Formats: sequence, structure tokens, C-alpha cells
Amino acid sequence: MSRLLHAQTHAWLKVFAISARHLSFTRAAEELHVTTGAVSQQIKQLEERLGFKLFRRLPRRLELTEEGRRLAAVVDDAYQAVGLEVRRLRSGVMSGVIRLRSVPSFLHKWLMPRLPRLQARFPDIELHVRAEDSSLSLRDGDFDLALDLNDGQAPGLSITPLMEEHIFPVCAPALLRGRPPLRHPADLAWYPLLHDVTAWRGSHEHAEWERYLEAIEAPPLNLRRGYTFNRNHLTMEAAIAGMGVAIARQTLIRGELESGALIAPFAQRVPTGMRYGIVHAPGALDDRRVAAVHDWIVEEARRAAPAGLPAE
Repeated sequence: MSRLLHAQTHAWLKVFAISARHLSFTRAAEELHVTTGAVSQQIKQLEERLGFKLFRRLPRRLELTEEGRRLAAVVDDAYQAVGLEVRRLRSGVMSGVIRLRSVPSFLHKWLMPRLPRLQARFPDIELHVRAEDSSLSLRDGDFDLALDLNDGQAPGLSITPLMEEHIFPVCAPALLRGRPPLRHPADLAWYPLLHDVTAWRGSHEHAEWERYLEAIEAPPLNLRRGYTFNRNHLTMEAAIAGMGVAIARQTLIRGELESGALIAPFAQRVPTGMRYGIVHAPGALDDRRVAAVHDWIVEEARRAAPAGLPAE
């Protein structure tokens, strides 16, 4: 194929595309600033090169053959695509695919509501988003950017910190009806507990409750009871349904608290020692498209910080 489409063939194809658009060698010659004979000769040479006729030369007009019609459509699409990309490059428009990976709860509750702003700013960037558990390795190289909840360590990768995560118990107001008051951590003994078993990389299924109760120096409680879920947002849905008391993440629960769907019975909010961050391979930000999405996420995190989300 490369021998068929040598440099001269590409030049002839340009002449063919213009001639096919006008269905006139004379008008093609005017656009190209050459003679009609030169256009006719180049089309003849292209036909000989390809091995089939492109035009039927009728009295006073040209008509594309079936082969010519099919080739004209492909060539026209190709030249339009090249022209569009050149215009984009000259105007500084960024386009292309960015692979974004995120822990599901952060993607669902924090990022998704904000994505329309990214789309509005960079309409030609196509984001391919994947929700992946934090238990999966970040070293597989299947992403350009990854939003992760971790301790700030990702060997062989770079991390831009976004915000530290704090946790505290929440429940539906209806859960408290007909039960002993929930004023102190010891009162949790009267209530079913809800657990997110994939809280962060390396955590066990009771890690969030354990971290919270140890931090506030609560009396010993039996944590190995209740319902378990493998997504934070599923745990919160169970809490909203009145199934028990769950551990909420400050970053992801604001809407439910403001609406009254959930309440926080205790005032203490405990840092987990984990923080959300943008993980990427060294040098990934050299791609200005990746850098643009990265910087937009950082900007959104800073914008959210005054509402109670502490940015790093």
C-alpha cells in the first residue's frame, strides 16, 4: 500500500478531491491556480496509478464512477479531519482521550456532580472513567490519572494531595425512634452497625469503626456485628433506609446532612490518616491535556475546601 500511495499519489488525490467536489476540471484548475489541462493530466495519471476510472467524461460535464464516488467520500473525510485538527492545534484547543480511574465512592459522590464543569471547559477532551476498588493495584498503568484514597504512598508513582478524609457516625432520624437515646458511644450497643469493607487500601471490614472509636477513646464495643457493604455509597444508602448506624466520610456526606436524610449523633470527627489524591506516572503531566484535567481537579478541591473539605 505504501508503494501505491507515494508522495505524488497524495498530490494527485488532492487534485481529485477538488475535481470531485466541483465535478469540473476547469473549476478545479481555477481553485488550484493551474491550467485545466494540468488537472486533466493529473487525474489521468492517478487513474492509471490506481487501476480504475474515477470520472466519466461526458459532453460538457463530468460524472463520478462508482469507484470515484466511494474514493471521493473517503478522501473528503480525510482532508476535513486533517483541516479540523490543524485548526484545533493552531487555536490551542485540547482534544483526545484521558483515562481517569477513581475509587467508586469518591467518583459517585464528589466527582460526578462536578464533571459537567470539566466538559464545559474542555469540550474536546473525552474522559474515559473507570470506577475501581481501592484494593486494586495502582501500578498496572491502565490510567492517565487516578483518584485514590491512601496514606500518601504510591511507590513508583507521583501523588498530588487533594484533601484529608475525616469520619464520624451517621444514621437516619427514624432509626432513633423507639430505641434508647444515642448520646454517647456506649449507646451504640443498642444499635445495628453498618460497615464499608473496602474503606481504603489494606483496611479490614471493621476498620472505620475501629479507627473512630479508638480515636475518641470510647469504651469497648462489639464491632463484629451488623451489615457489611463493599461500597461507601451503598453503606450510606443502608443508613438512609434506617438499617443502622454507619461511618460517614466528611468529603462525601454533605448533601445528606444538609437535607436531613442523615444526622450525626456525635460531634467528634476523626481524621483517618488517609487522604484523597491524584495519582499519575512520572512525566504524565508533560501531556498538556492530562495536566489540564489534573489542574481542574485540584481547582475543584480548593473550591470545595471552604465548605468544610480541608485541602492540603
